[in-house]
Amino acid sequence: MKKYTMENDTRPAYLQLYHGLREAIVAGDYAYGEKLPSKRILAQEQGLSIVTVEHALSLLAEEGYVRSVERSGCFADFRLEDGFASSPAKARGLPVHAHDPRRAADLPFPVSVLTKTMRRVLSEQQEEILSSSPGQGREELRQAICAYLRRSRGISASPEQVVVGCGSEYLYGLIVQMLGRERVYAIESPSYKKIQQVYAQYGVAYRMLPLGEDGVETSALLTTDADVLHITPYRSFPSGVTASASKRHMYLQWAQTGDRMLIEDDFESEFSVSRKPEETLFAHSERENVLYLNTFSKTISPSIRVGYLVLPPAMTQIYRDTVGFYACPVPTFIQFVLAELLLDGDFERQINRVRRRRRESFL
Repeated sequence: MKKYTMENDTRPAYLQLYHGLREAIVAGDYAYGEKLPSKRILAQEQGLSIVTVEHALSLLAEEGYVRSVERSGCFADFRLEDGFASSPAKARGLPVHAHDPRRAADLPFPVSVLTKTMRRVLSEQQEEILSSSPGQGREELRQAICAYLRRSRGISASPEQVVVGCGSEYLYGLIVQMLGRERVYAIESPSYKKIQQVYAQYGVAYRMLPLGEDGVETSALLTTDADVLHITPYRSFPSGVTASASKRHMYLQWAQTGDRMLIEDDFESEFSVSRKPEETLFAHSERENVLYLNTFSKTISPSIRVGYLVLPPAMTQIYRDTVGFYACPVPTFIQFVLAELLLDGDFERQINRVRRRRRESFL
């Protein structure tokens, strides 16, 4: 059996094993329905404790790569072709969850922390907060966002790839102007209403693709004439649908054809109850055709009205040529505050508090 843990790998052993087994399953080393080695055998051959192996297997089960059967073990539950078999359930038959993007997080971001951070920024930055911001946002904030995404989302990006804007609607508009109004856009149905409203306002053609239990209905995606797919893989609003592992791979496969693009709207994924951050399509794309978008509206407050867009390296010049003349609409002071929250760890401490609360509610 292949050795999945390496001495020079700085990740925890359970994550090394998780990634190694996941890659083996996706590559077909473990066929659909095939039993994986027992926890005891994995522990012996990988030089790990059984607890570490259990942790890795539980993450694979949470994301749909394996299926755990009591007293029988774990079986591979992933196959790429699953994404190309039509899902039976329609979105209208799915439960609607109360994930209103205007609602505050389960545990409000501590006002005392915000106040302390704002005072520190006022004291340390002084005249700097009165200066104008570069079009893509302050370098300090973009660097902090890159560091955070690298730690928590597996996304490796440079500050030149990050664009800071005043919320998701503003960034949707930038995307349309970058990709072009002549393209056909596909949107989840149902989806966050403002996505459709922005596309309609810009006069672009868009298609509504129905959601099934595990993401966009495959039959609808395979027959659409769209060449841009706008999706919320973690938890689509208002349906609450989360794309399965197979479906996420299907999205990436769909985008392999022609000049198709994916817009990954990563709303609320930070608050996943999983013990591991949700996978991103951006991190797994091999064609540099995924645009990653997120905001601080859910994690800090809707009143912050700040979001960010991560461009694939190949699109940084397109950004500069098409919309690079825009001034950043986010006040410099707010950008410094967000950078401090990310760098000091206050932002991630809040996320961990909410995740613990949600996890406890499931027990």
